[in-house]
Amino acid sequence: MDPGEFRQRVPDLSLLLADSVAGGASVGFLAPFDATAAARWWRRQAAEVDSGAQSVWVGQDDRGVVGAVVLHREAKPNAAHRGEIRKLLVHRDARGEGIGRELLTAARHHAAATGLSLLLLDTATGSPAERLYRSDGWTPYGVVPDFARDPGGALDDCTFFYRRLP
Repeated sequence: MDPGEFRQRVPDLSLLLADSVAGGASVGFLAPFDATAAARWWRRQAAEVDSGAQSVWVGQDDRGVVGAVVLHREAKPNAAHRGEIRKLLVHRDARGEGIGRELLTAARHHAAATGLSLLLLDTATGSPAERLYRSDGWTPYGVVPDFARDPGGALDDCTFFYRRLP
């Protein structure tokens, strides 16, 4: 989405992010985390969206915004060939409907079309997201114990993945 649309979508993206954290998704935030805090985080991403360093896709249906994914491009000259999936969010009421896979596919196709040849991501080990990434063709390359806290504050192991692009 373009920067103007991104700014218009911040309220919807904020509700989605707050729902994801409330649902236990390990996406970098601790509970309690509400839509106001989520809006502050999304607004801080605007400069990266403006510069093209980040791209955001939204999944939407008759319920509204039910998913989103953020693709970040590496700025270092020796890493300009790679990107990172930084957030894959699916509303709790829409999980299991294929929205996450569709968003990953959109980000992956865009990454390849814009010259990226490698994508990276990480997720809580044993999570539903880990199962999605494995089934979507991502290759795990390591697990770090106690890497990050889940929304409730407990330490989680984290599995790191890569995917080569055609």
